[in-house]
Amino acid sequence: MSVTLEGFHAVKHALRFGAEVDPVVVLDAAKAVAFARSHAPDLVGVFEQRARVVDAAEFVRVVGRAHPTGVGGVARRPAEPGFGARTAPLVLLDNPRNLGNFGAVIRVAAGLGAGGVVSVGDVDPWHPNVVRGSAGLHFAVPVGRLDGVGGIEGEVIAFDADGEDLRDARIPDGAVLAFGSERHGLSDVVRARADRVVSLPMRPKVSSYNLTTSVAMALYHWELFRRAT
Repeated sequence: MSVTLEGFHAVKHALRFGAEVDPVVVLDAAKAVAFARSHAPDLVGVFEQRARVVDAAEFVRVVGRAHPTGVGGVARRPAEPGFGARTAPLVLLDNPRNLGNFGAVIRVAAGLGAGGVVSVGDVDPWHPNVVRGSAGLHFAVPVGRLDGVGGIEGEVIAFDADGEDLRDARIPDGAVLAFGSERHGLSDVVRARADRVVSLPMRPKVSSYNLTTSVAMALYHWELFRRAT
């Protein structure tokens, strides 16, 4: 299966993390190489040698839409990963509804070195809007979908407002960090599977955080105390 990459940064990240990107299409070769020199010097040679110059119509045909950077590509989607033994927490999204948030979570997980991002529900983690939100960082971290949480490995730590304060908790490397949907929160099934429920510190009268912010706070807490031990 193929994955469309929209924009320079999506192509850059896919290439950096070993994706098979073919073709790489650009509207202006000199502009694309200049982007590489300023934002990804390690990929200058790739853009010089492999980028195929196309007109606007062909660009839209390949990528699906225009893009301000004039860069796009098509990558091979990797095989469905396994999520067994891990050295970093796995992020579990319980029936996420906002595709842009889903992609942004993958971006955060890639940046903080999570063990992967999985979802439960009907949303395809490789939906074009999710890939757009991740800026191509699907290739930097294992991404997949589970049919259920019954057989998932590791301590499941669910995040909810009625849990213990995260500041008093420690997150083990092999944990599963479960986050509910933006509107409905954790499902009964995921909450029942949780070994612990923790809450993020929040000022009174503030109702909630954005999903991506919540995941970032949790992973940063894990990384911060991991470095301290």
